[in-house]
Amino acid sequence: MFVNLLKPEFDELIAAKDWVALKEILNELPAVDVAELLEDLDPEVAVVIFRLLKKAKAADVFSNLSSGKGVELLEIFSRQQLSDVMNNLEPDEQVALMEELPGHLTKRVLSSMEEENQKQVRKLLGYPEESVGRLMTTNFVRVKSEWTIEKSLEHLREYGRKAETLNVIYVVDENEKLIDDLRLNQLILSDPYSGISDIMDHSFEALSVFDDQEEAVRMLSKYDRVALPVVDSDGILVGIVTVDDVIDVAEEETTEDMHLMAGMNALDDSYSQTSIFNMVKKRIGWLVILFMGQMLTVTAMANYEDALAAAAILSFFIPMIISSGGNSGSQAATLIIRAVSTDDIKMSEWKKVLFRESVSGLLLGSLIGAMGSVVIANWMYLRGEPFTAELILQALTVGSSLVGVVLFGNLSGSMLPFIMAKLGFDPAVTSAPFVATLVDVTGIIIYFSIASLLLSGVVIN
Repeated sequence: MFVNLLKPEFDELIAAKDWVALKEILNELPAVDVAELLEDLDPEVAVVIFRLLKKAKAADVFSNLSSGKGVELLEIFSRQQLSDVMNNLEPDEQVALMEELPGHLTKRVLSSMEEENQKQVRKLLGYPEESVGRLMTTNFVRVKSEWTIEKSLEHLREYGRKAETLNVIYVVDENEKLIDDLRLNQLILSDPYSGISDIMDHSFEALSVFDDQEEAVRMLSKYDRVALPVVDSDGILVGIVTVDDVIDVAEEETTEDMHLMAGMNALDDSYSQTSIFNMVKKRIGWLVILFMGQMLTVTAMANYEDALAAAAILSFFIPMIISSGGNSGSQAATLIIRAVSTDDIKMSEWKKVLFRESVSGLLLGSLIGAMGSVVIANWMYLRGEPFTAELILQALTVGSSLVGVVLFGNLSGSMLPFIMAKLGFDPAVTSAPFVATLVDVTGIIIYFSIASLLLSGVVIN
């Protein structure tokens, strides 16, 4: 909202080329707001604006730009601008940028960086994709267990300015192996002449450099930390992951899951940065699969053509039957996928889930079925149908079918994520449209099977 209010003044200053006033405003604004203002500018104008920013501020602004806008600017940055921005980014930000660069820019951007930064980026890029190693920063402060509190605080004052966070101080032994982590206030409040070892409890949580980035999200949330240390296979402290890093990962993972659950492949970029062609490409595959799946519904209905001809009124309730099952299945799938992604349930707990969803599905189906029987009976009576055994049987057919369909929807929606995971797919692939299509087919079979059983010789000959 604040940026929207500022934008007209910002545009007027650019049009008037009042660079002095612009510089004053830009260096007072938070970096994220400056980045938002730059998003809609032509690259040539945005480059000029960048020249008005201090080096550190320019790097912060750049790190908050969308990947598409960032690449646009890198294409036309001068060598000096490129060097200033890249060398002032955090190591994890440098790596994230290098992962998204087109091939022709990679060499130019890498060569603009200082030799030490180049080595660091190449090292981090050597870790597996989506691993904590690609997410961590190497700008942190560590102290030795044999140091005094006074010496440790002097060390912090000397090297702390480059650290991404000083909330937690890491303790290592003579081999750089992590042995503890300490809150900054523990050091500040301790006797300066006592030793670090005196306030250590040798209790800490750490991530492996090879862990999936989702594990960093889970660990930071579980232990309510602003940062966690990252160690290699030998326990050597190699970096830290901070909460602002994992917020981006959590947002990306949630977005990906939402796309998959909607019945489409996850977008590689934001919606506004994705071309129409790529949007269609991501969506068409699942639409074709779901369309072919609905052909099974048509086939199932065709097998009950005689029953439909004998009791045309049964067709009125088909949408209600299959939508109830689809809704139940979608609810169950969403609940289980979210529970799995938040580590609330493990993949090995499928039997527990099966029992819970069987009971809840039966209860839900019974409630919906009882209500459905009463509503359908009254609806048919109000339409002028005589209140006969035939009417009651038709209402019970719908009600019984609702019990079966809701129960099946609940079971299929809850078990499919486990089946998909067992086959090596993301559980979120168990999308609501996928479950709904599956339940459509089985709903028809359940409905007409019960109708054939209850109405045979009464309505169906």
